[in-house]
Amino acid sequence: MTIRLLFLTFIAPAVLAQDNMTATNPESGWSIHFQQTTIGQKALPFRSPYEGTNSLSPRDSLRYSVTATLFLGARLWEGAEMYVNPELGGGSGISSTLGVAGFPNGETYRIGDPAPVVEIARLFVRQSFNLGGAGDTTAIEDGLNQVSGALPAHRLTITAGKFSIVDIFDDNRYSHDARTQFMNWALMSAGAWDFPADTRGYTWGLALEYIRPEWSIRVSSVMVPREANGMPMDPHINEAHSETIELEIPYTLAALPGTLRLEGFHTLAHMGNYREAIDDTMYHLDITRTRAYGRSKSGLTLNLEQPLTKSAGLFMRAGWNDGKNETWAFTEIDRSLSAGVLIDGPFAARPQDSFGAAIVLNGLSADHEEYLSRGGYGFLIGDGKLNYGLETITELFYGWHATTFLALSADYQFVVNPAYNRDRGPVHVMGFRVHVEL
Repeated sequence: MTIRLLFLTFIAPAVLAQDNMTATNPESGWSIHFQQTTIGQKALPFRSPYEGTNSLSPRDSLRYSVTATLFLGARLWEGAEMYVNPELGGGSGISSTLGVAGFPNGETYRIGDPAPVVEIARLFVRQSFNLGGAGDTTAIEDGLNQVSGALPAHRLTITAGKFSIVDIFDDNRYSHDARTQFMNWALMSAGAWDFPADTRGYTWGLALEYIRPEWSIRVSSVMVPREANGMPMDPHINEAHSETIELEIPYTLAALPGTLRLEGFHTLAHMGNYREAIDDTMYHLDITRTRAYGRSKSGLTLNLEQPLTKSAGLFMRAGWNDGKNETWAFTEIDRSLSAGVLIDGPFAARPQDSFGAAIVLNGLSADHEEYLSRGGYGFLIGDGKLNYGLETITELFYGWHATTFLALSADYQFVVNPAYNRDRGPVHVMGFRVHVEL
């Protein structure tokens, strides 16, 4: 039944649309694409002297996740497009997506109920204004949520509606997409950026981008969930909202163009406070009982992408947040540092293949650490007690392009101190990915 629903809802329309698009002018003002990603992962048995409510299980079976998305776009008038993305999501991560802060499957954060569900993932309008007269333009190829055409190099772009905040901020061409690159949560974006989103990774709001060839700046104001890691968004937008600002600076090093991004964020929500949950015994180490409006979380991230050759590049991210109030939307990381390399065409005979290697270091604030050490639980981690150590994750993957639209990947992740606990692990996570894109 699920396969039939998937085919009727997404695959058949996408294939028909693809056939129709190839027979029409690419400047028709329409964009129709499709993706489906299936990920399977299993953690091999590991040392586990004790377990809590949110612990990674050493006895878990192979788990699968699936997403299928139809990307529909249309040009409304000059400089304006509208996009809608119906999306099916189902399955779960290992241990029901619990027990590792830098979780190994980047597709599961979009999935709440393991049963397949079809929802509108994105529904937004994008308007670009030419600020440079009849100057240089940037060619835009037809792609996912991208109608082909040309955009002025100096412009103001406004995005309004439902979208993913990571579509606009913290981009990195070597590490940003769990469907085709690294799978780990803390490699898709800066782990310490508690980015505003529902359980599936989407939000409602407004984003502005001022873009020049020399530099760009982006700002946004969006909604946040009513509860930590929840689906419904908080309607009290005067007391619950999140703002992000990012400065992007292109540069050239050894004749190769790189990019540096500096980001700051500030979130207001109905949050609980770690110190209050620790100090006041009436709360019994339950941070959800301390929730109140007027609480916030602020932080900074640094993002670097640097080509090494025409087909290989280096990336690095660093992130920090104050860690005083509970993690609200993404994952329980207050300090993060990641770096790695991505190589396209690692073998001359396989120019479409890719290979990646990366390492992540995740940490907690002092209050967050003490809360978990005393036996508290977050929405993602908590072993009942904690022998604190940095959570360290290494990921290797190889992506084999079987055809122009089908890619198969093998993935390995080595997790030291899962959920920051020296008493557990290390953990070997074996995985595979099947990705279709039309």
